[in-house]
Amino acid sequence: MTGLSWLRVLAVLIKEFKQLTRDRITYAMMLAIPVVQLTLFGYAINTEPRHLPTAVMVQEDSRYARSIVAALKNSLYFDFVAQARSPAELDRMLRTGDAQFAVTIPGDFSRRVARGDKAQILVEADATDPSATGGAVAALAALPGQALAHDLTGALAPRGQGSAPFEVVVHRRYNPEAITAYNIVPGLLGIILSLTLVMMTALSVTRETERGTMETLLSTPLEPIEVMIGKLAPYVMVGLVQTAIILGMAAFLFHVPMSGGWLGLSLGIALFITGSLALGFLISTVARSQLAAMQMSFFYILPSILLSGFMFPFRGMPAWAQWLGEAIPVTHFLRVVRGSLLKSQGLGDQWRELLALTAFVLVVTALAMARYRRTLD
Repeated sequence: MTGLSWLRVLAVLIKEFKQLTRDRITYAMMLAIPVVQLTLFGYAINTEPRHLPTAVMVQEDSRYARSIVAALKNSLYFDFVAQARSPAELDRMLRTGDAQFAVTIPGDFSRRVARGDKAQILVEADATDPSATGGAVAALAALPGQALAHDLTGALAPRGQGSAPFEVVVHRRYNPEAITAYNIVPGLLGIILSLTLVMMTALSVTRETERGTMETLLSTPLEPIEVMIGKLAPYVMVGLVQTAIILGMAAFLFHVPMSGGWLGLSLGIALFITGSLALGFLISTVARSQLAAMQMSFFYILPSILLSGFMFPFRGMPAWAQWLGEAIPVTHFLRVVRGSLLKSQGLGDQWRELLALTAFVLVVTALAMARYRRTLD
C-alpha cells in the first residue's frame, strides 16, 4: 500500500471535471438554479402587493366622491381599472378575478357627510388570498381621516374634526375570516400533482432507457402514440387518486368550503394531469439519465412554486415575473381550483384558464411526440 499521492488525486480531479463538462444538463443546472433562485427571490417575490386592480361604482358624481377615489389612488394600493354600472357587475369582476377590490360610493354620501349622518362607503375585497389584500385593507383605516381633509372647510369644518366624517365598511369576500388554509390547501393540489406526475413519468421512461429495455420496446411495431398512452395511463389513475385524497382532506381536515363549480374543476383536473404527464414524457426524451430527468423536473417545479401565486401573491410580482407566471400551467390550474372551491365559478368564468391549460396539453404533447419520433429514428 503506497502513501497519498497528490499527483494521483490531481488526475482524478481532472477526470471528474471532464466528466462534469460532458454531462451538460447537470453542468447547466448547477449554474442556472442558483441564478434563477436569486433572481426570483430578489426581484419577483413581494409579500405586500400594491397597485391592485380595483373596480368602483360611484352612484353620485360629487367632489367628495372624487376626493375618495383620489385618496385611494394616492395610497398606491389601488389601481382603478373599471367603473361598474351595477352591483351585479361589481360582483362579476370580483368573482372572475378581474378586480381584487370593489368600491361602492352610495348616492346619498355627500348629503350624509354634510349632515354628519353616519356616511359610509363599501369596500369589497377578494380575500381568497389573505396576504394579497392584508396591506391594502390595513391602509383603509387611515382613509376617513385624510380623504376629505381639503373638502371640509368653512361651515363644514366641524365635520372633519373629532370623529371621522365617514366610515369604510370592509367586506372580505370568499374568505371573511382570512384563513390561510383556504388558499394554501387548494393550491397544494397543483403543486403535488406537478411534483409527482412530472417527475414520476420522466423517471419511469428514463429508467427504461438506462436499463436497456427501451430498445426492446422500440423494436416492437408499436406506434409512438401507443407507447405514450400505455406509459402514461397508469399515472392518470395515480393523479386521480391523489386528487381525491387532497380534496377529501381539504374538506374534512381543513374545512375548505366546497362552493361548487365542479364541471370546470373536473375539466381543469383532467387537462392538468394530462399535460403534466405529457411534460414528464417530453423530459424523458431529452434526459439521458434519471439524475438528469430529476434535475430538469426540478427546474420546472421551482418556478411553478414561486411564480404561480401558490406561496406569494401573484399581483405582487413585477410585470416581467407575471408574464413568466402566465406561461406556467400551474398558475392557471390554481385559479381554476381556487375559483371553483371558494368562488363557485362556472365555465363562463374559467374559460380563459381552461383554454390556457388546453393549449399547454396540445403543445407539450406535440413536442413529446415529435421528440419521440426522432428518438425512434
